Amino acid sequence: MAVLGIAIIVLLIVALKVHAFLSLTIGALFVGVASGIGAGDVTKSYENGVGSVLGYVGVLIALGAMVGKLLADSGGADQVVDTLLRGKSASLPWKMALIAFIIGIPMFFEIGLVLLIPVVVLAVRRTGARAMLLGIPALAGLSVLHGFIPPHPGPLAAIGVLKGNVGITLALGLLVAIPTVIVAGPLFGRLAAKWVPIGAAGTALEVGAGHHEVEDGGSQDGKAQDGRHGRPEEPAPAGTKRTRTPSFAATLITVLLPVALMLIKAASDVWMSKDNAIYPVLQFIGDPVVALLIAVLVAMYTFGTAVGFGIPVLSKKIGESLLPISGVMLIVGAGGGFKQVLVDGGTGTAIAKIAIAANLSALLLGWIVAVLIRLATGSATVATVTAAGIVAPLATGESTTHLALVVLAIGAGSLFFSHVNDAGFWLVKEYFGMTVGETIKTWSLMETVISIMGLGMTLILSIFW
Repeated sequence: MAVLGIAIIVLLIVALKVHAFLSLTIGALFVGVASGIGAGDVTKSYENGVGSVLGYVGVLIALGAMVGKLLADSGGADQVVDTLLRGKSASLPWKMALIAFIIGIPMFFEIGLVLLIPVVVLAVRRTGARAMLLGIPALAGLSVLHGFIPPHPGPLAAIGVLKGNVGITLALGLLVAIPTVIVAGPLFGRLAAKWVPIGAAGTALEVGAGHHEVEDGGSQDGKAQDGRHGRPEEPAPAGTKRTRTPSFAATLITVLLPVALMLIKAASDVWMSKDNAIYPVLQFIGDPVVALLIAVLVAMYTFGTAVGFGIPVLSKKIGESLLPISGVMLIVGAGGGFKQVLVDGGTGTAIAKIAIAANLSALLLGWIVAVLIRLATGSATVATVTAAGIVAPLATGESTTHLALVVLAIGAGSLFFSHVNDAGFWLVKEYFGMTVGETIKTWSLMETVISIMGLGMTLILSIFW
């Protein structure tokens, strides 16, 4: 029934272009009824699954989106870029990967991509380098974070479904992510630049040239002009636009603060006695919800009042940050509902027995299922939440460390070979002005390198944990 349910989901998403939330919901209800769950109980099972995932994951996604919005609007992302782009051009591919890694922590892939494309264009123009030499490292940094690192929706959803630990997943995720970005970014970028030797002449790349213009249409010296008559505009009310840019240090501290707090909590879980007086404090401030809430409050100062935004403007920006994530949260929630129906209908247990008979670990099964769903639907998030639901019974009783590795293996599978059914494929193609074939040679192969490298790293780590 699970296979038929997944087939229905794939058919609805790919062939009929039905939204992933509706597709997952229909697939879940079908599997529930076909598995023998009573008609009155199947909706309750689905609702319980949605609530259990969104009750935790939804809050984290929302808080992460708030930090990302303030980072972008305050000019903090620009500050990171400007600081790291200084120096020798030979190190630019590595710097691009680092910029993407920093900016990508609180931002969704699509938002980070829109921010970084103009940066790639600027660097290509300054140095005369090939676009893929600098573009691939930036794309790799964003994609790896999207697939492996909380608070991105996919990893958070898998953690919620598998009852994993965010801090430990984050710590192990960084161990997987860093070498993966190096191989799929600067190193693979050299090959990609040879295979597709484009520069900055593409139409889409020309569009991004305005990255460093002052906000709200102002000129570089900050004196805004009326575009119709050439006269100075009336000054904007105080607090409605930024007057300064956050420093590099302030930006770095704000973005990395929740990561540091969650890692401290994970370290206290491993190395600190629960009788220690400071242990409860570290547990509290390192809880993902509290850590991200602290980051939002800090960002409201460093990316808000400190750069000239008034409280009403800050409230408006925080409200705006929630609009783009509503669809993602619904998909994550529906994935949780699908998982719960699989569990309550006994499908998950049956799959676990088959996997055990075939001598497949939860790690490998999770990666394989995520790869198949990714190839079929094009959605990394759908692949992650569905694969997590399927392997959940197989992972029951595992240690928090092994659960974290299962989450990372699923995340790796969810990134495998992005192609024409993935919105990210078309974003990259259009932004860099490539053909479909060139996009496959660069972006699609880069995603495959990330997926295989990520699986390899999780298998290596599983030897020790």
